[in-house]
Amino acid sequence: MTRAILVGGTIVVAVVLSLGFAGFLTAQTPSSSALTGKVTSQADGAMEGVLIGAKKVGSTISIWVVSNAQGQYSFPRERMGPGTYNISIRAVGYELPKTSIDVTAQPAQLDLKLNKVTSPTKLATQMSNGELLMSVPGTQEQKLQLGGCVNCHTLQRVLFSRFDADEMALVVQRMTRHTNNSSFLHPWMRPLEGPIGPPASGQINFGKYISSINLNATDTFEFPLKTLPRPKGKATQVIYTVYDLPRLDASPHDEVIDAQGNVWYSDFNSQFFGKLDPKTGKVVEYSVPQARLGQIAQGGLQIDVDKEGRIYYGNMSQMQIVRFDPKTEKMETFKVPVSESEFGDGHLTMIDPAQQHLDGFLWMNVAFATGEAGGTWHVNLATNTWTRMTYPPGSPRAQAYDVVADSKNNMYGMQMNNDKLWFSDGKTLQTVWYDFPTKGSGCRRGHIDPQDRVWCGKFNGNALAMFDPKTKKITEWNVPTPWTRPYDAQFDDKAYLWGAGMDNDLAVRLNFQTGEFTEYLLPHETNVRHVEVEKTGPLSKLWLGDQHGNTLIRVEPLAP
Repeated sequence: MTRAILVGGTIVVAVVLSLGFAGFLTAQTPSSSALTGKVTSQADGAMEGVLIGAKKVGSTISIWVVSNAQGQYSFPRERMGPGTYNISIRAVGYELPKTSIDVTAQPAQLDLKLNKVTSPTKLATQMSNGELLMSVPGTQEQKLQLGGCVNCHTLQRVLFSRFDADEMALVVQRMTRHTNNSSFLHPWMRPLEGPIGPPASGQINFGKYISSINLNATDTFEFPLKTLPRPKGKATQVIYTVYDLPRLDASPHDEVIDAQGNVWYSDFNSQFFGKLDPKTGKVVEYSVPQARLGQIAQGGLQIDVDKEGRIYYGNMSQMQIVRFDPKTEKMETFKVPVSESEFGDGHLTMIDPAQQHLDGFLWMNVAFATGEAGGTWHVNLATNTWTRMTYPPGSPRAQAYDVVADSKNNMYGMQMNNDKLWFSDGKTLQTVWYDFPTKGSGCRRGHIDPQDRVWCGKFNGNALAMFDPKTKKITEWNVPTPWTRPYDAQFDDKAYLWGAGMDNDLAVRLNFQTGEFTEYLLPHETNVRHVEVEKTGPLSKLWLGDQHGNTLIRVEPLAP
């Protein structure tokens, strides 16, 4: 049962859970399982690596497990109360007829027989963006350009289109006018700087490329579809909890866990941020006032928490910092102190208030602005002191996308198209640059650990990286699967580094000591922008926001 209550600017959604919450799971015995079964198909027999989801009728929460090498799956008793559950699967190239089961206090058995998908176009609807990028013909440059489309939608939208080259050039021109946080429900547009002319040569060429791989001249794809293998071994030893968010247009970008275990999330294309209590399933959303009215894009990017438990929200094109105190529910807004004409297409992207208690300053970044608003800022909100970072003539480029603070409130900056990581001293504001070993890409997002090491995702380099301030060296680990493109990375302070990206629907865990990767296939297409590690219990867990799918996902490994 779900109840929605609007109180002032606050939407409270209370969900009465039918699926219990538990911590680290031990191996399940038949008596401790609520539902077990075997997954088979006529083509393969017993099937390993099939994701099976169970969602109680009327619930907003689903639980997912994965079949083992014998095709067996098991749902733990503490996750499934009595009721009727709809069953679904994820296994590219296969489908399950509509299936449901009544779960009681006694263990239930349900064997699942999957049907193989024979239609190439139907197969393509099941594939991840990464699998489609692996499949389409084209140069690496063309594929990277195509990969930019996943900011706003999946590649199925592109490949199933029927526009010819001339028509597609116009579509490409229109797409470039949308902001990076656009969606079908919120198609925000960049402000026009003059009349719209014909498509540029680059847009015409990209339109020709897309029309050569879409369905404008055929009813099926004329290139082989390449799918990734299903999970095996450790990658099947995991349980997922998927929480639906109350608004259908919810677009969670970042998540942060507060001291009480609540998960706060930002909304990428609407003026909201929210809080999920994983123990009860209660969701509360808070409406954020606009600073810039009219057609200026709404929504925010980073959400973070300071030592006092206050929440900070980077309100992107609205060009304001939002601070919220959960204890008093007081909301404050702080606008970047430059004229409107200097904002341009600037996005207030990242805020790091983690060490603000040391000196009163937080670090904040404005990306893409061409005027005086752009760049990294050193900000004291109490005194309304805003200092924009400047660099001596001849310095390397230091236009950050992400900024993170170390234990002394110094700042590291990073940008995915920059071969350098840079460090700015919080007292002197002097900057030092460090080179990534592999050229051609830098880090997109990252986190600091208690040893002040920087862990980050090399998006275009398909790698994870770590900077050690003691040795001044950067170490890189190439991710096994192409087109994973890690957007972000966070260390669990023990043994594992987590990352994820927008393309392959994979949560990636690296054993920092052994170099072993485990890749967990997520229950559905998931556009991941940020990772947040839950560091409690014997094994760390991962929280992800599905920026296209109005859900939050918790990934719990069952094996080290």
